[in-house]
Amino acid sequence: MKSILGIAVVEVRLFLRDRSNIFFVFIFPLLLILLLGSQFGANSGQARVVLSGGSGTELAKVLSEQLKEDGVQVSSAGAGAARDQLSRGRADVGIFISDDDSAAFASGQPADLEVLTASQSAAQAVLQEVRASVQAVSTERRQQSLLESAGVGATEAATALKQAKESVQQPQVVLVDTNDVTQVFQGLGRFDLGAAQQLLLFVFLSSLTGAATMIKARRLGVIARVMAGPVASWQALAGQALGRFGIAAVQGGYIMLGTALLFGVDWGNPLLAGLVLAFFCAVSAAAAMVIGSLMDNDAAASGVGVGLGLVLAGLGGSMVPPEFFSETLQAVSRVTPHRWAYDAFAYIQRHDGTLADILPQLGVLAAMALALLALGSFLLQRSLGRAL
Repeated sequence: MKSILGIAVVEVRLFLRDRSNIFFVFIFPLLLILLLGSQFGANSGQARVVLSGGSGTELAKVLSEQLKEDGVQVSSAGAGAARDQLSRGRADVGIFISDDDSAAFASGQPADLEVLTASQSAAQAVLQEVRASVQAVSTERRQQSLLESAGVGATEAATALKQAKESVQQPQVVLVDTNDVTQVFQGLGRFDLGAAQQLLLFVFLSSLTGAATMIKARRLGVIARVMAGPVASWQALAGQALGRFGIAAVQGGYIMLGTALLFGVDWGNPLLAGLVLAFFCAVSAAAAMVIGSLMDNDAAASGVGVGLGLVLAGLGGSMVPPEFFSETLQAVSRVTPHRWAYDAFAYIQRHDGTLADILPQLGVLAAMALALLALGSFLLQRSLGRAL
C-alpha cells in the first residue's frame, strides 16, 4: 500500500509543479464561474424577499403575511446576512425594518421602510410586487385607523375589514407558463449552476491533460524502473490510477471549496456532493490512463485531452444546461459522464436529494470508471512491453 501511495503522490506533485497549470487549475476556473454568475446567474423562478429587523413586531408579521399571500417567497435574516444574500443573488429584494418603523406602524403613523434590490434585472420586477404588497398593507392599516377614529373598537374594526375583504371578489390574472425551465432551476443561487458545470469541465480537463506526465514517465523509463524494484506490476498500475485520481480530486476539491467560500455556492449535502465528485474523479482518472497509455507524445496527448474534454463537456451540459437540449441531444448527452454527474448535482443542489435519489447516477459513473480503468490498465501494461 505504501508503494501505491508513493507513486500517486509523485504523480500529483509532478502535475502541481508544472507552472502552466497554476493559472488553468487554480485561477481560471474561479474567474469563469464569477463571469458566468455575474452575467447569467440562475433565477429561482419565484420572487424572493428577505426581511431584516422588526422580529416579532406587528409590522413584520403583517408584511410577511401579505407578501406570502401575494406569492412571494419570504425569509428572515440579520442586516448583514440580508445584504450578503442580495449581493450573492440569493434574494431579489431586502426590506429593513427599524424600531422606529415598528413603533410608527403600531401607532397608526406612516413607516419609512428601507428597501434594497439585488443587481439582477429580475429584481426590478420583484420590487414592483413588493410595492404592491406594501401598498395593500398600508391601505388596510389606513382603513382600520379610520374606523377606530370613528369610534369602532380595534377588534370590531379588524373583523369588519376581514369580512369585507372576504365578501369582495378580487380580480385575478392567471399566468400559464408553458415552459418548465424556470421550475427546473428553482432553488439555485446566482453562482450554483455555473459552479457545478465548471467543476465537471475542469476536473475532466485537468485529468486528461495530466496524462502527459504518464507518457513522460513511460518514455523516460520511470515506470519500468519502478517495476524493476520490489513493486508488483499491479501496484505500479494502481499507483498510476490513484495518481490520476489525486489530480482530479485536487482540482475538484479546490473548486468546491473556493466557490463555497468566495461565492457562497450551495453544494447541498456536502457528503453526497463529495461522493459524486469522487465517482466523477474516478471516471476522469481512468480516461486519463487510457489516453496516457495509447499515445506516445505528451504534447499531442495534451492537445487531444483538451479537445476531447471540451467536446464531452459540451455534450454533457457543462457549457449549456442540458435542459435546453433537444430530445436527440438529450439522448446523446447520456453517453458522457458529465451528464450523469450533472444530474446528480442537480438533485442535491436543487431538490435536497438523498443517496437513494442519486444512486442511478452513481451506478452509471461507477460502471464507466471500472470499464475505463480496466481498459487503461490493459493498455498501460501492453505499452510498457514495447519501445517508445
